[in-house]
Amino acid sequence: MAELSVLLTTLSEDQRAQAHTRFTIIRPALEDGVTQAQVARIHNISKSTIGRWIKHYRERGLAGLADAKVRSDKGKPRGLPAQAITLIEGLALQTPPRSIAAIHRQVCTIAKAQGWNVPSYDSVYRIIKKLDPALLTLAHQGAAAYREEYDLLYRREATHANAMWQADHTPLDIWLLDEAGKPAKPYLTAIEDDYSRMIMGYRLSFQPATALTTALTLRQAIWRKEDPRWSACGIPSVFYTDHGSDFTSKHLEQVAADIRMELVFSEKGVPRGRGKVERFFRSVDQLFLQDEPGYAPKGYPNAQATFTLPAFEERFRTWLLEDYHHRVHSETERQPKERWEKGGFVPRMPASLEQLDLLLLTVAKTRRVQQDGIHFQNHRYMDSTLASFIKEEVLIRYDPADMGEIHVFYQDRFLCRAVCAELSGAKVSLKEIEQARAARRKQVRAELSTREVMVNRYVEVHHAPAPPPKTVVAEPVAVEARPRLKRYIND
Repeated sequence: MAELSVLLTTLSEDQRAQAHTRFTIIRPALEDGVTQAQVARIHNISKSTIGRWIKHYRERGLAGLADAKVRSDKGKPRGLPAQAITLIEGLALQTPPRSIAAIHRQVCTIAKAQGWNVPSYDSVYRIIKKLDPALLTLAHQGAAAYREEYDLLYRREATHANAMWQADHTPLDIWLLDEAGKPAKPYLTAIEDDYSRMIMGYRLSFQPATALTTALTLRQAIWRKEDPRWSACGIPSVFYTDHGSDFTSKHLEQVAADIRMELVFSEKGVPRGRGKVERFFRSVDQLFLQDEPGYAPKGYPNAQATFTLPAFEERFRTWLLEDYHHRVHSETERQPKERWEKGGFVPRMPASLEQLDLLLLTVAKTRRVQQDGIHFQNHRYMDSTLASFIKEEVLIRYDPADMGEIHVFYQDRFLCRAVCAELSGAKVSLKEIEQARAARRKQVRAELSTREVMVNRYVEVHHAPAPPPKTVVAEPVAVEARPRLKRYIND
């Protein structure tokens, strides 16, 4: 850079600026090993020009880069005033976009009226094609599309498994049969480990995502899975989501505080920071849905629903656990399952599933325990534990997608999972009911006996009848002799 200081005193201001600009362009080819062809492509300059600048620099230093004169009209159509060029660019940026032929016709009409040289079609074409693509995207597609294509992104990168999870929802382009046998498209909620790309939990439902959907998916993600193919579990350090109401509820904030999980939200209206989970959704569409009957993206209106939601969920789980989790990811170059299990770390877990349920299952209703169980939504739920709580008010929590059982709490204490025989197939037998009934009666009798003993003891001590009075024969009281009074004559 010593030559640059010499230029500051020997060259004009324009020459210094020109030399500095050219040196900045060719520096990667001189110092970083970048080829001249790559530099030419990056800056949209011919390779011969780049070669000439490098030659001049090597021969005469920075002074050699200031020799050539640049035409002030280089890259601009000759004979067209600046107003005409600006007019052509403005017409090309109008919404909706217009064809180049239509713009050329209108510019010719205006040029004749203004006395300008009439531009050729090729001139108009070149002016429009030189417009910045970012400018065209902003003008024709709006700010959201511009952010999606051209905004600089900050990518959050986790350093180990369970350091950060991402969550999001998406509708799936496939027709399924709902409970009424009618075709409907499901929604998928997924929670993905940022480090390994392992899917920690998911949920399929016909209902749009809600705060309950998030809670139930998070419950599955955190707790140990019964499926031996799925080892992922634990509490994340950071839970990264968007600003949807299903993620920003006060309840989820309280849950995060209770389990020491930090909530981080992407910028409002800018979902690009969650690109990893969105990429998983694309994988679901491209690697799984396209091979399933009922696949119905835009342009396929005649697809027929074949599977019910439970049947589809079984196929999806098989694909997820046996294919996706064992597929080498293009960015990590490792299998998600292998990368998550690397190092054999022990995930941080809640104390119990009951505690987790109490935190996450947000659908709660108050019911009174009847003699034949708990009545809820025209179903009857029974468990032998309820025998001790007849006529008591309890809090029930339930999963709307699985009404076969409900979780019963009494004064913030988990009691049992009461089942509905019609929905779950599980039944509480008559023998279990009789045993629970007998145990409850025995307990009540024992409590009654204890209290009767206390009552009797209290009555005997404090309220015994008074004994009858004893008859006492009093001794005659000795009478002292009175002095005889002196009487008068009449005595």
